[in-house]
Amino acid sequence: MRLKYGSCALVLPLFLAMTSAKADALSDIKSRGELKCAVYSDVPPFSSPDPKTRQLAGMDVDLCGALARQMGVKLQLMPTSVEARIAVIATGRADVLIANLAYTKTRGNQIQFSDPYYVAKEMLLVKEANANKTLADFKHKRISATKGTTSEQSIVLKGGKPVTFQDAASAFLALEQNKAVGFVTNTMTGMKMISQAKKDGINLAMIKEPMALEPIGIGMKRDEPQLLASVNSSLKAMDDNGTIDKIWNSWIGPDTEYKMVREERVQPLSSLKFEPLE
Repeated sequence: MRLKYGSCALVLPLFLAMTSAKADALSDIKSRGELKCAVYSDVPPFSSPDPKTRQLAGMDVDLCGALARQMGVKLQLMPTSVEARIAVIATGRADVLIANLAYTKTRGNQIQFSDPYYVAKEMLLVKEANANKTLADFKHKRISATKGTTSEQSIVLKGGKPVTFQDAASAFLALEQNKAVGFVTNTMTGMKMISQAKKDGINLAMIKEPMALEPIGIGMKRDEPQLLASVNSSLKAMDDNGTIDKIWNSWIGPDTEYKMVREERVQPLSSLKFEPLE
């Protein structure tokens, strides 16, 4: 009995020491003095190599830098692909992911999201003659989108008939060639495509009502409440002092080719009224 008691007496302090030594993600970031921020390796205007400096530049790169400064640490950018962006967070290779990341049910089960700093919208592009119609007018109609995207999901959500293609250019061409009555994409891409089509003599318009809402936030590993709280408070401070607006206007704002107006402020995801996509 004495031997068993002695063994427990030795093991218990060791177990407690190991438990206390396991720091949370925020403590790790603070102790190393560096934030590992994953961004796209080549998706302009969010993050792509600058032609002159060959360094990554873009809206998400600037947001990473601003977040690191707000948290009082240095920045380490970690380039990643669209396909690997969730895995780089779920496996802990990066601390945060800023990659125009929209909240969906599936992603919400894989990683945790910060409060959104803007809300992207899936929008329906149509020929100018249909500009004054509502989404209800396109129910059961053929609408094109890129295969496997949230754009495709939104067509189903609104009762349309998806006609999908491997890339956005082909889906957009289906609208131009009247193989579909509409084409779904996010607002930013849609604005750019409408402008490009006009140069080719094709007048398109965007239906005012969104097909779906997609809150854009910062991704982090699940079960890291301290990091989540720090990122959320940092985002709120960056919103209040105009940092996010400045970065937004520089890359996708009204005076850029994307002509995007930032309408929503940083707010809890739970405060938004939207139907999450899968």
